[in-house]
Amino acid sequence: MAQTIDITGARVHNLKRVDVQVPLGKMVAVAGVSGSGKSSLALGVLYAEGSRRYLEGLSTYTRRRIAQSGEAKIDAIEHVPPALALHQRPSVPGIRSTFGTMSELLNSLRLMTSRLGNYSCPNGHVLNPTPNVALERPIICPVCGERVQALGAEDLAFNSGGACPTCAGTGIVRTVDESTLIADPNLTIEQGAVAPWRSLMWSIMVDVCREMGVRTDVPYKDLTDHEKEIVLHGPAEKRHILYHSKKLNRAGELDFTYFSAERTVLNALDKAKDAKALKRVEPFIKEEPCPDCHGTRLNERARTLPVDGRTLPEQCAMQLDDLAAWVRTVPASMPDDMREMAQAIVDEFTRTARRLLELGLGYLTLDRAGSTLSTGERQRIQLARAVRSELTGAMYVLDEPSIGLHPANVDGLIGVMRDLKAQGNTVVVVDHDTRVLRDVDWIIEMGPGAGAHGGTVITQGTVDDVEHDAHSLIGPFLASERSRIVRPQTAADAMFDEGDITIRTAPLHTVHALDAHVPKRRLTVVTGVSGSGKTTLVLESLVPALTAKIADEQLPEHVRELDAPGTDRVTMIDATPIGANVRSTVATYSGVLDDLRRLYARTDAAKSRGLKAGAFSYNTGSLRCPTCDGTGQITLDVQFLPDVDIDCPDCHGTRYSDQAGEITWAPKGGGAPVSLPDALAMTVDETMDTFADQKHIHAKLATLHELGIGYLTLGESTPALSGGEAQRLKLASEMGRAQEGTLFVFDEPTIGLHPLDVRTLISVFQKLIDHGASVLVIEHDLDMIANADWIIDMGPGGGENGGEIVAVGTPTQVAANPLSATGKYLAPCVGMTRR
Repeated sequence: MAQTIDITGARVHNLKRVDVQVPLGKMVAVAGVSGSGKSSLALGVLYAEGSRRYLEGLSTYTRRRIAQSGEAKIDAIEHVPPALALHQRPSVPGIRSTFGTMSELLNSLRLMTSRLGNYSCPNGHVLNPTPNVALERPIICPVCGERVQALGAEDLAFNSGGACPTCAGTGIVRTVDESTLIADPNLTIEQGAVAPWRSLMWSIMVDVCREMGVRTDVPYKDLTDHEKEIVLHGPAEKRHILYHSKKLNRAGELDFTYFSAERTVLNALDKAKDAKALKRVEPFIKEEPCPDCHGTRLNERARTLPVDGRTLPEQCAMQLDDLAAWVRTVPASMPDDMREMAQAIVDEFTRTARRLLELGLGYLTLDRAGSTLSTGERQRIQLARAVRSELTGAMYVLDEPSIGLHPANVDGLIGVMRDLKAQGNTVVVVDHDTRVLRDVDWIIEMGPGAGAHGGTVITQGTVDDVEHDAHSLIGPFLASERSRIVRPQTAADAMFDEGDITIRTAPLHTVHALDAHVPKRRLTVVTGVSGSGKTTLVLESLVPALTAKIADEQLPEHVRELDAPGTDRVTMIDATPIGANVRSTVATYSGVLDDLRRLYARTDAAKSRGLKAGAFSYNTGSLRCPTCDGTGQITLDVQFLPDVDIDCPDCHGTRYSDQAGEITWAPKGGGAPVSLPDALAMTVDETMDTFADQKHIHAKLATLHELGIGYLTLGESTPALSGGEAQRLKLASEMGRAQEGTLFVFDEPTIGLHPLDVRTLISVFQKLIDHGASVLVIEHDLDMIANADWIIDMGPGGGENGGEIVAVGTPTQVAANPLSATGKYLAPCVGMTRR
């Protein structure tokens, strides 16, 4: 049998005709700096070809209903197994998804409840579990002889037969928010006082309202209570009205049914069939827990059937670690003739739960809405599900699975990867975490730089081979030869010399009452295992409280006190994608394109043609490509194959017509003339050299270079950027200005960053501090934590087992604190040994 996957001439994205052999049946890591071509090799070649070739064996009918990858740009690939990918950003689940449905643990609980539940007869007698349930026979009450029809697992599903009829199994109901119905009580109805009639109803409703006996020419606030009741909740009665159409400039008469403000909203909500229509109604509605099922999503019978004293909603409300412990006790509580069946169901649940617990998700409850889970949580659920399938001979491509993981949870991740390998699979992992990289069998390192400077294999081999290869950039970090501390840190006794921000909160979610102090003009890092309360402290308490205080508004209800003298601005920079489509690029977001358009409008060629700066916009300007309308690409529908996005055949991806290429600008030093389409095809670093004598353009480009994203091209679509790239691009507008009184908040800014890029980011934070800012970071990365001035460590565990501040202090102080789970892993980074 073949021992390797043989790739020849790979040229996906920035790969430069890469030839490489990937060992089969091993754990293989693809490493390299951001933008070096890691994902292009792992996902763009290995996964794309592994999944495409497998799907080619299916029928055309089936293939049309499965999302497929296009054919990779390679000369050849041999011995590639069927592939599955666990992406860095799993899709956000819909309203009907919960942790229980996503992990499939709920399936076992539904089966357990239907088979092992204590049914009640119509006369109220409680029946012990009986094998008749499994045989789908009616249960006979031994007391009164009444027959009881047992429930099947589907009868306990909120997406099926067990759904609450009031909320249709969603757990929430949408009701009209009456506070939004009147736009301005000082206006008359004729002036638009009734907000829903402005956007959701014909203007003729004002005339109908008048016929209902309401004065429409006096301010709403001056109407009688009876008139206001008609406006808000009046009956749906027909009225004969005379009307005048301003559009057609003619009068008419007709019978028209009156729609009150409330009924107008409910009618629009009922008819809303797409996101656009729902968005129009959203301002007038509020979501509340269903009054009948109280958010459990189940109908009365499904939510009241107990197993050993616990109903299904009660089981789903338990944290997974507590639930798993309880489930193991269920067989012992069953009658003798039911224990074998009970043990089989419990074993199935336990097998699935074990992986999730190893991956650090024991703090989640099964009724937790899927949409509220973090990216890291969704990815770990996906990973646990993949291992449970117990496939053999497949290739798993994991895209940065350590994202969002506390160092304590990385051990569980490595264990899952080892199990996939032990089942006879090939595991390809793209990651920067040195603990993950040290545990693989083979490393392929891409580089040496990013973008056009990357795309080659600079070294490959065992961990030991890479550690000792002089060409390797990751090798010194694997060997722990690099000093972790790269910035000047503040001494403990001087930590609060510049003042602090103090917040005191009441309990919220699973987080206890907190009293936290953030030193000003320092780098503060909030740490802790997943679910320990980091997000609640920073993003749900401190940030909204500061925002409210700065705006002189009321503090959030759970915030008891906030003292932040001298802090007058809070800036949140997260990793959410920038822009919604390909029209948003690095050039537009950074503001460089505006400067370039003005520069090209000043050229003689542009002036002679009467072109202003607006003409050079690829979104609306006259020079944009008419074929692709300035997007640079077109989509081909190829029927039973996946849609194919290709470069526009006329502009070849430049977004501009040929006329734009005829207008050039030449550097004063005598360099080659450059058109605007040429400039957008350059990297930030290349453009910075070309436009060195243009002060404003060069300054903006230099900032991007300092942030470590000089490898991006100006025309690169921003939605395609990684989370780390998006954060740094957002940060660019803040650099170089006075930041006195500003608090910058970052949520895991090291996501997707190579250790060298983390160092660059740390130096950026230091620049912000040097300009007077305070920097607060939620983080798991040990390099970032080791470089902090002050650490606030949450824990000790997640969910109900966390929610407290367990340690505060300098990195050395936290590393020495036996109560800190983070300190255990931090100790080696600061030169300490902790037992």
